[in-house]
Amino acid sequence: MSSFITPYYAVIFTSRRKVNIDGYAEMSLQMQELAAKQKGFLGVDSAHTELGITVSYWESLEAIRNWKQQSDHLHAQQKGRTHWYSWYNVRICKVEREYEFSSS
Repeated sequence: MSSFITPYYAVIFTSRRKVNIDGYAEMSLQMQELAAKQKGFLGVDSAHTELGITVSYWESLEAIRNWKQQSDHLHAQQKGRTHWYSWYNVRICKVEREYEFSSS
């Protein structure tokens, strides 16, 4: 992850997917590409095993609100609830500071 100017906001989306997730990978890619075009978007990190965690980074709470209400994203949210997710949780956090380690 790149360093961003603090403070910024993180949206942590934790989920469990259903067994049949036809179309999920395509929609996920579309949403990542669309999010990257939104004003205030800073980046995204994601990891999926049995439990999926996607963290998107935003400049402001307003940018997060606008993304949540974006029409294509609303469609994806509805499809997620009806087709792909058995459970999810969303947390919105303010990042005051960050640091990282790299051995290379």
